[in-house]
Amino acid sequence: MQFKALVALSLAAVAVAAPGGGGGSPPTPIPASQCNTGPIQCCNSVQSAGAPAVTALFALLGIAAQDVNVPVGVTCSPISIIGLPGNSCSAQTVCCENNSFNGVVAIGCTPININL
Repeated sequence: MQFKALVALSLAAVAVAAPGGGGGSPPTPIPASQCNTGPIQCCNSVQSAGAPAVTALFALLGIAAQDVNVPVGVTCSPISIIGLPGNSCSAQTVCCENNSFNGVVAIGCTPININL
């Protein structure tokens, strides 16, 4: 199990470095107050579910992608309250529908505009 987690984290690092997976224009950012699916996430990258690096992570985690165009956050951590010290995000702030993969991936992500 530890080996599987190590491989998943290694692939997550590769996914962050890999170019995006195409799939059209990114979704329009929403205000942070409209994120009602859980905590806002800070993800190192957001790619389509069909991107090769994301597909590899999904295979390791046993996830079957229903739609290859769904935005997926890679290497994410929750941000509890925006504006407090220690809760900044230097990557991409997103609101995701499924955050149940321990930060390796978060599925169904929409960009968050923390200034709204």
